[in-house]
Amino acid sequence: MPTDADLLRAWRAGDAQSGRALVDRYVEAMYAFFRSKVAGELDDLIQRVFLSLVESRDRIENDASVRAYLFRIARNELYSMFRRRKTDRVVGAVGDVSVEDLGERPCEVIARRQEQRLLLRALRRIPLDDQIALELFYWESLSGAEIARVLGVPEGTARTRLRRARAALRAQVERLAATAGAARSTSDDLDRWVASLRSYMAAESAVGEG
Repeated sequence: MPTDADLLRAWRAGDAQSGRALVDRYVEAMYAFFRSKVAGELDDLIQRVFLSLVESRDRIENDASVRAYLFRIARNELYSMFRRRKTDRVVGAVGDVSVEDLGERPCEVIARRQEQRLLLRALRRIPLDDQIALELFYWESLSGAEIARVLGVPEGTARTRLRRARAALRAQVERLAATAGAARSTSDDLDRWVASLRSYMAAESAVGEG
């Protein structure tokens, strides 16, 4: 299977099919990224991301991670949307506030396990940059360097943010859990439960905004 870099090089050389293949590779990931944060406008946001990729493909450095570049665009588009729609709620950096603080009600994902439902609620209560860092790490397997590129910070700062984000998520789980047992069963295997949410986001992406 050709790598992202292979497809990008062929696309730059005029192979439109490689460009379509590269876009198709990330449609599902883009739906998962936006579905956990916004209600509506998913298709518009995703189109904006890929249009930006088309316009900037010749400026991507040869050794750069294409997926990190795409998620960087997605983050920028998301934050631009929030600034337009939530001007009265955004004070300072958008990444420092949570989805819930912004008044968003993302489409609900039907998860069978209480741990997964609890984590979805908890994710939406931590700062957006923390939520994004965790999702990129657990759902998309981005490296620390790639997450740093998405967030626009040094790699050391990104790794510190990941540790802080885990702690913030655990705190929200304990606050939101209906029982001590629910909090414990979620926190005891936090990494696995967070990672397991990706399959539900992938399934939901197949139907678009529903």
